[in-house]
Amino acid sequence: MIAIMSRDFFSYLFSLPGISRKFSRGQLVFDRNDPVKSLFVVESGEVHLLRRQEDGAEFILQRATAGTVLAEASLTTPRYHCSAVAMNNAVMTAFSRSDVLKMIEEDSEVAMALAMHLGREVRNMRLKAEIASLRKVSERLDAWLAWNDGKLPDKGKKGLLAQELGVSREALYRELANRRN
Repeated sequence: MIAIMSRDFFSYLFSLPGISRKFSRGQLVFDRNDPVKSLFVVESGEVHLLRRQEDGAEFILQRATAGTVLAEASLTTPRYHCSAVAMNNAVMTAFSRSDVLKMIEEDSEVAMALAMHLGREVRNMRLKAEIASLRKVSERLDAWLAWNDGKLPDKGKKGLLAQELGVSREALYRELANRRN
């Protein structure tokens, strides 16, 4: 069977009318139990999907940055299960939930593109969970490198790598220095 390259979900999504919305640092995008009216794509900035517990603890379920869909699972529910907060100034495009669902229901290629997008997201989340389960910085870095073809990010982005690995910048820089020696 020959695999045919199809359009990605974003190309379908951006064929719909969207509204660009700006959010300030700390601004609530939506709150838990709000009705789901839109599907958001982050254009710039960072937005966290949070689950707040009764004791005040917050768990970050997603760190949505430029080029990512915020809370894709909200398409399947009438109300949000989490809250979303802009961590810095952010711009997002909002697409009507009903328009997105209609497009998915009417076009099997769109549905497959969404399934492929969600599959990539599941793989990435499993990788992040596996990396977080490793105890040593060296093990976390090895796992990340294995997933990324052994290539480190550009010089100015290593701080983001430390954040992704769940280690301090200093710990990552020490590990990188050890590997150079």
